[in-house]
Amino acid sequence: MIKIEYPSYRPKINTKKEKEFIFDECRKRWVVLTPEEWVRQNFLQYLIHVKKYPVTLIAIEKEIKLGDLKKRFDMVVYSHNLKPWMIIECKEMNVALDKKVFDQALRYNMVLQVPYLVITNGSYCMAFKFINNQMQELETLPGFK
Repeated sequence: MIKIEYPSYRPKINTKKEKEFIFDECRKRWVVLTPEEWVRQNFLQYLIHVKKYPVTLIAIEKEIKLGDLKKRFDMVVYSHNLKPWMIIECKEMNVALDKKVFDQALRYNMVLQVPYLVITNGSYCMAFKFINNQMQELETLPGFK
């Protein structure tokens, strides 16, 4: 597992009708601040400021079709030629990064066919690379090329 070292980050948080909202810089809108959203927003900052992934190539919570089902992935990072490059599945901090979480990301990959798959609970993440239809666990997240 990879321990995540987050950058200093001061999120914009607002309260409306007793609900907390956080401003999503990628989607350019306020979203309800759930425990999973907290992880997603912090991991987004990590990708942008530590790993130097371009914010313009990151999609958050977009819908995909998985057979007859409509699903929403947490994050997809696109390559410079706009092909899906990495799927990131976020869970709240108290969720273990187990087979169930990994299988969820694998199902999304049946549609998107990315070379990199990441699962995170905010404290840790696991990253995998597909090489010749074989999956290899990585010791660090790849840098963006």
